[in-house]
Amino acid sequence: MKQITVLLFLGLVLSLCNLGDKLKTGDKSTGSGKSASSDSSGDAEKATPTAAQTGALAGGATANWENQGMSWTVPPNWKEASKEGKMLLWRSPGGGDAANLIVSISPMDESFPTDVSIKAFYDGAKTRFKNAEVDELKWWEIDGLKGVQFRESDPEKPDGIRRLQWLAYRKHAGQVQMVNVMLSTSGKDFLRHQDAMYGVLYSTKIAH
Repeated sequence: MKQITVLLFLGLVLSLCNLGDKLKTGDKSTGSGKSASSDSSGDAEKATPTAAQTGALAGGATANWENQGMSWTVPPNWKEASKEGKMLLWRSPGGGDAANLIVSISPMDESFPTDVSIKAFYDGAKTRFKNAEVDELKWWEIDGLKGVQFRESDPEKPDGIRRLQWLAYRKHAGQVQMVNVMLSTSGKDFLRHQDAMYGVLYSTKIAH
């Protein structure tokens, strides 16, 4: 289990690095098609799940991360795999075909320029969109907090990881924090898990 957690965390870090290196958007798509917003002002839409995305969580459980003031609704068969001070992992059944909810918290200095940074993440993802590395990108408000959501394109290999992520900044427990909520699965299983993953993401409750 620890090896799986480490591999997933490495995938998270690599994804962040890809955006961070570039430091450089949509129609009202709800996760079914390609979109990118050209809006550089950062105006955000409110995340609203579709009926299918809500239905995928029917009878589900609550994934609580008490010390971070966060929670999600997850499908009934998902289980907590790891919960640490700054990282949370829940998974569906299925081994290598599982869907994953991976959340990380990164504390920042009080003077950290959050507006500049989130715009840089957006611009980096927009460049990735132009390069066909990302096929969905938007400013998305979840539980009153604005962030950047993007979805990676199908990986070259069916077993490669495909990620759906939402990045935001908040003030919590006296800290400025970057919040990274990632849903992932293999490319070949993405469509099968897609409604559940979007449903989980849009169910995010977050103190800020």
